[in-house]
Amino acid sequence: MAGSVVRGTLRSFNSTTYRAAVELVGAEDQNLTNVRVSRGIASAEMVSGRVVVVALYEDLNPDAAMVVGVWG
Repeated sequence: MAGSVVRGTLRSFNSTTYRAAVELVGAEDQNLTNVRVSRGIASAEMVSGRVVVVALYEDLNPDAAMVVGVWG
């Protein structure tokens, strides 16, 4: 998954640190925690259970990933 954009489900969001826990779709046992969230996304949009878009720069490394969008 390195260098890819994947879909996930938002599990939690910290509006102070702008970090999230995300469950990747198709890899339910692959949960990422402490993932950066783009500051271009309003914190009100970050509702648990919402579908998110995650950019992965390294395989399943939350330090090299970012939530870049929401929908649903």
